[in-house]
Amino acid sequence: MLTFKSPLVGESSAIQEIFSTIQKIAQSDSTVLITGESGTGKELVARAIHENSARAAGPWVVVNCSAIPSELLEAELFGYVKGAFTGATQNRIGRFELANGGSLFLDEIGDVPLHLQVKLLRVLQTKQFEAVGSNKTVTSDVRIIAATNVNLEMAVKNRTFREDLFYRLNVIPVRVPALRERKTDIPMLIEHFIARFNRLTGHTVSMPTGDVLDACMSYDWPGNIRELENLIERMVILKNGGAIELSEIPQQIFSSFAAAKGSDSAAPVAEWEYPRMMLPIDGLDLKNVVSAFENHLVDQALARTHGNKNKASELLKMNRTTLVEKLRKRGMITPAKHKIANGNMIGSDMNNIGE
Repeated sequence: MLTFKSPLVGESSAIQEIFSTIQKIAQSDSTVLITGESGTGKELVARAIHENSARAAGPWVVVNCSAIPSELLEAELFGYVKGAFTGATQNRIGRFELANGGSLFLDEIGDVPLHLQVKLLRVLQTKQFEAVGSNKTVTSDVRIIAATNVNLEMAVKNRTFREDLFYRLNVIPVRVPALRERKTDIPMLIEHFIARFNRLTGHTVSMPTGDVLDACMSYDWPGNIRELENLIERMVILKNGGAIELSEIPQQIFSSFAAAKGSDSAAPVAEWEYPRMMLPIDGLDLKNVVSAFENHLVDQALARTHGNKNKASELLKMNRTTLVEKLRKRGMITPAKHKIANGNMIGSDMNNIGE
């Protein structure tokens, strides 16, 4: 693996190509346009460029252009002077000036409104701008790194993005591959995230192996690395310790795994163990305990199937009518909203549990 300072994780040929590109461009001051799907790690690539450049000791300033209302974005980027608009009670410098001597990362650049693109183009060309409400020109020595998950070439054709600004940004294009294009990195990423969330939570979840890892490798991860990270965070928090088991992974990931193996069967149940619960000295209400445990399993089945009663009943190996009756007794289905049609119970309920 190429060695340099980077928050990126992976050994695949796709990520190695990214590493190589970063090493080649980091020392220049040329503008970089990073493209890729949402959740692929575009900000990490931008950060790696900054940290391996001569500007590494300078400011690293991030602006998410889609998170700031368009009417406020200009003031956020370029600053404003007292009295420039209602609420401007004092002067404030903008992100361009804050990033002087360092790098400015403009995330979701495709969401910058057209009227502001003209001013942004001028800054890229001259490194000069005026704060909102001021006629004083400010010069800022800053490297621009932009990112988008929007097809800017198509946006140019649709006239929602200026062609001259696109070419000014696209001096050095870097495309970040989707996770499905670098699946060999998934085990390393899982190990990385488990280690991180174990440190944060104090838990001791271990690296999954066998079918669990195969299931993760077969899934296409539409949310990319962000989706994988969120899953591992959830699993570490819920599991506390031990290896993640196949019966614990989300249904959509298992379904992809089953399809890859040519099987449409439901997820196999791990060797079942009853809860190791000690009988209290004063005894307990067995009926209530059994009912609570049953409700817990029913809730898990509904959560895993996103509220679909047909699929949940299959997971629990029970008749759908039995499941519906249990939900009705718990007040999770309103009887008045159900009726019989063609011999089947249909309708909706107060918790929006699906069919």
